[in-house]
Amino acid sequence: MVRDKTQFVCSECGAVATRWLGRCPSCGAWNSLQETQPQPARSEGKNRLAASHYAGASSAVITPLAQIETQDVVRSASGIAELDRVLGGGVVEGSVVLIGGDPGIGKSTLLLQTLDRLQRQGLPTLYVSGEESGAQVALRARRLGLPDSQVPILTETQLERILTALDKQQPAVAVIDSIQTLFSDQLTAAPGSVSQVRECAAHLTRLAKSTGIAIVLVGHVTKEGTIAGPRVLEHMVDTVLYFEGDTHSSFRLVRAIKNRFGAVNEIGVFAMTEAGLKGVSNPSAIFLSQHRDAVAGSCVLVTLEGTRPLLVEIQALVDAGGPSPRRLSVGLERDRLAMLLAVLHRHAGVATYDQDVFINAVGGVRINEPAADLAILLAIYSSLRNQPLPKGLLVFGEVGLAGEVRPAARGQERLREAAKLGFHTAVIPRANAPKSPIAGLTVHSIERVEQAMDVVRTID
Repeated sequence: MVRDKTQFVCSECGAVATRWLGRCPSCGAWNSLQETQPQPARSEGKNRLAASHYAGASSAVITPLAQIETQDVVRSASGIAELDRVLGGGVVEGSVVLIGGDPGIGKSTLLLQTLDRLQRQGLPTLYVSGEESGAQVALRARRLGLPDSQVPILTETQLERILTALDKQQPAVAVIDSIQTLFSDQLTAAPGSVSQVRECAAHLTRLAKSTGIAIVLVGHVTKEGTIAGPRVLEHMVDTVLYFEGDTHSSFRLVRAIKNRFGAVNEIGVFAMTEAGLKGVSNPSAIFLSQHRDAVAGSCVLVTLEGTRPLLVEIQALVDAGGPSPRRLSVGLERDRLAMLLAVLHRHAGVATYDQDVFINAVGGVRINEPAADLAILLAIYSSLRNQPLPKGLLVFGEVGLAGEVRPAARGQERLREAAKLGFHTAVIPRANAPKSPIAGLTVHSIERVEQAMDVVRTID
């Protein structure tokens, strides 16, 4: 097959080179040349001829939004409740899902389990493996307790052959493991390069939209934890999922960073067992330590992950420091910790400038929402005074620089989740106070940080 000569275009200045160079000869930018296919040249006469036909050609149909008929998306439940929650209710027909995570975190395990469930429901599936042989995948299936699995597998990395197989088999759901191993014959770049990843993902996306096949792409991650390859890859797909968790821990989190068919930041919680990944029905139990007696420096927070309220224990340790006291935060923002310590000193009169302060979110969860501010301050106060907070207490609320406690989103759902798990006392922002009492829960609404300190001292 004779292939068109490729060219390399600088992403910074648009200069064109006939071969790859480490540095653009025009603007001097490093690693900016990307391989592309040259467009056939058009003569000026042909352009005028094409323009002369514009008036006679039929124009594209433009329709107001109000006149477009909508319909519900077709979903297929995977049979794994936690994964369906993250996807928004199931796998959407014709959607493209990108899932990334550290090596060994459980991506291939979860997807193989999912395809087996779908295959047993009568839906045709296809597992395309570019990293492992068929024997290796079959060995994993036996370890997962799936010795009689009927999931068809294709070990291939050439894009054109994969597209032909997908068009011929017409599966309902297909998994590509992984997108970085694929290559197209139309490009000379190595598999995993920016041009190969972008081109392969674009072809697979077009196939999914035209045939209705739901395609799941597995993506490698960089050392920073983001999906390797061009950033446009995340823009092209419908859903982006990230596997989170420590490989030394048995618990895993699957978080939706982008989802056109569901809630963003929704999470699914899994436990890694000998039989694969199992969904955790009560994830709050993971993030709460089971203390026999109340301990100083511990405060329970009700955080919100997507649409799911989670109860997480925030632990603080305040100890005498040296000339340069340390500030360490695990699972929470360290810069925000420094700000909260200044607010605690200025508005509540609690000084920690000569103390080491360590903060930890139990269970390895990462909390990014500011509603954790009040729980952090109360945990620090409890550790500094060596006085345990009342048992059965839960807290949430954002703290401002002026010492005010601001409301958190969906406060009623947080309170109902805490009451369901047996908590009986809550310290929350006044704006989140429930309009009607919640059975078994005593609510203390506050407006200032110093009021929160006074309330916890008076609770029995």
